[in-house]
Parts: sequence; structure tokens; C-alpha cells
Amino acid sequence: MKRIDMTNVKEAGGFERPEAGAYICRIVAVEDFPRSEYLKVTYDIAEGRFAGYYTKTREDHPEWAWAGAYSKSYKTSALSFFKRFCTAVSRSNGNFVFDGGAVNADERTLIGKRIGLLFQEEEYYGNDGEKKTRLIVNREFSVDKLASQKTPKPKLLPEEPQTGSVDGFMSIPEGMDEEMPFA
Repeated sequence: MKRIDMTNVKEAGGFERPEAGAYICRIVAVEDFPRSEYLKVTYDIAEGRFAGYYTKTREDHPEWAWAGAYSKSYKTSALSFFKRFCTAVSRSNGNFVFDGGAVNADERTLIGKRIGLLFQEEEYYGNDGEKKTRLIVNREFSVDKLASQKTPKPKLLPEEPQTGSVDGFMSIPEGMDEEMPFA
């Protein structure tokens, strides 16, 4: 091996990520999908020790395009949730108004605006089949309500019932008198 100088090299540590809870965030990009009637809202944590976390994650891992992003539907069936989003952004930014239509429906005006986001931990199965956890946006709130937010319980996958036998073969009930059709 060639000789290397590791005098000023910091040893790799664990990967630290935000925990479930309330954060003041900033909207960094918005994309409208009118055929599907939703906005893709890309955000980042704006304050505290995790400020800039999602921007750095997207820069380090371009394949994680949805890191720090979620969809906000404006379909008729989801308008009450969309109104909560609009209200949270408007109240978090002084005289700014975004209401989806009557005053301001230009999603580009959301870029740079502050919003409170409540993150919840969620279990999911990764591509490798392993159970993993991630943070998802549970809901939005105005930044002045940060202290009153309660961290939601994790969203867990259902317990998997044991099916079949442990060895992978089907269990044949005791006392089965019929012949096997494929014997």
C-alpha cells in the first residue's frame, strides 16, 4: 500500500438525521402537475442544527429526488388539506397570500417562503425487502405555532401474520384421506 497522511483526516461517524417533530422550513422549489392536480413542494429545514439538511442530501444523492419533498393535492376531495397548507404559508410570511385562486394561484411565489412542518416517522419496505424508517410530512402549521406541536406516533407497518410452514412447504391437514391430484 502506498503511504498516506491521515493526520488531519476525521474518522467517519454515524449518519445523523432529523427526528420526528416540528421544524421551521423554507420552500425551495414548487412544481405543478395540473393533470394530476397536485404541487410537488420541495422544502428544507430553515433553522436549528439540521438547517440545510435536505438540500445537502439531494446534492449528495441526486437519485433521492423526493428527499425533502412531498405532494400537496388540490383535487376537490383534498381541498380542506390544501387550504391548511395555504393558510400555514400565508400566516408564516406576514402579508403574503397564497390561496390557490382568488388572490394568488402562482405556485412560483411560494419559493423562499417559510412554513412549519410536522414530521412523522413511517415504516416502509426498502427495495432490498428490509423494513426501514423515514420521515414524512404529517401536516403543516404556521411558524408561530411551533411550540404547540405534538410529535405524532410513528406510522407502523402492520404485523405480518405467520402463513404457511416455516420450511416453505404447504402444511397438509392431519387425516386427509384423499389422494394427491398430482401424485
